[in-house]
Order: sequence, then structure tokens, then C-alpha cells
Amino acid sequence: MSREIIAVKNLKVAYGDFVLFDDINFTVNEKDIFIIMGASGCGKSSMLRVLTGLVTPVQGKVMIDGKDFSGADDAAKTEIMKSCGVLYQSGALFSSMTLKENVAMPLELYTAYTPKEIDELASYKLALTGLYGFEDFYPSEISGGMKKRAALSRALALDPKIVYCDEPSAGLDPISSKRLDDLISELNQNLGTTFVIVTHELQSLLSIGTNSIFLENSVKNITGRGNPQELLRNPPNDTIREFLTRGKK
Repeated sequence: MSREIIAVKNLKVAYGDFVLFDDINFTVNEKDIFIIMGASGCGKSSMLRVLTGLVTPVQGKVMIDGKDFSGADDAAKTEIMKSCGVLYQSGALFSSMTLKENVAMPLELYTAYTPKEIDELASYKLALTGLYGFEDFYPSEISGGMKKRAALSRALALDPKIVYCDEPSAGLDPISSKRLDDLISELNQNLGTTFVIVTHELQSLLSIGTNSIFLENSVKNITGRGNPQELLRNPPNDTIREFLTRGKK
């Protein structure tokens, strides 16, 4: 039986008087590739900000590995986030650092490894994402797909249980996008890493997603949940059917 690693309970998020969503409940199981999907403006990115502690909910809570994350103080949140990695939409690599230096930074900040151990671990993490031999390259010297993989290497630096990804395929050509999808799937299977991915890329979410929620802004809540392929076969409403089929009948 799968173990619950994230639990979102009775979550309400609002910006002033504007309620983005209300009474949201869902769980993410260990080793899921969990997709957060929905039309533009439904709150996908805001949900990811809540899960990573950048937005505080009005009510409800986020439990991560049995710990109350949303209700924790800053020090406790930082400690919990050490078991999580984040792949930002832009990659967010530091342009003045080499790829190895980018990956080494979390290890330097949050571990007691020696410089030699950090150097070896950073090289290993880059090799995991297919970037062996590119350790001394700068972000400006590599392609967009390679930047995403380097950013994923950095997200994996501290051996996280969970990696959050914000539109990981954004800006990539179809071939680079598929390579990134394949890499995420391989890391999920080989390392047992849980991925939580915000995306509207149908090919990606249908090919690698194992579980999902569909956020709908008209009701400010979840209107579909489960394996994306199953939602495609048996859509619970017309909005989800149109989303997953691009409106094709």
C-alpha cells in the first residue's frame, strides 16, 4: 500500500477579498508523479507556492511527511524543505556560476560535506541528468533543455523525497520536452523520488503522470482527480474532456 507523503486539508487561498480556491483536499502518495492541471487562471502556480511555503493559506493545512508544514515557523519550514527540491519554470540557474557550482551551492549551505565530497556529489548529480562532461560549462553555453536538466540536478542535490516542478517543459521543443519527461520518469522509478508537477502540456502529463488533480476556477475547487489516462478515458465533466482532448470530439 502506498504511503501518503503530502496531505492538503481544507485549504483556502485568497488574495485580499479574492478567493482563489476553497476547501481543497487531496493527497500525494510516495513515488507518485502527481500532476496539478487546469485552465489558465485556475490557481495551479499558486497551489505550488502554497506547497513550497511561498504563500500562506487563509485556512487549512499542508502536511509533508507527517509534519505540519503550513503551520510551522520559518526554521521548521526550512528544515522540512531540505527534503524537497524545486525545479523552477525558468530553471533559475545562477549565470555567473558553472553548472557544478550551481549544483554544489545547496550542498555547501545545508550539509557538512568536505569540499572534495561536494565536488564529487555535484558531478554525480549532473551525471544523473545526462550532463557528465558539462560540469564547467556556464548556463549561457548550453541549450534550453540542458539548462532544465542542470536545474533538475540542483533540485536533486540534497537527495529530496519530493521534487516540485513548475511547468518543466515550458519553452522546450518537442524532442527536448520528451527527453525531460523520460528523465523525470527514470528518476522516479530508479530513485523513488516523488514528483509534483504543475503543467498544461498534455503529452507530458498523459505520458508520465500517475495521479492528478484538475483545478477549475468556476467552482474554485477540484473537479477531477486520478490517473490522467483514466480521466481521459472517463472524463467526469465536459471541461476536463475538452481540456484533455483539446476540444476534439
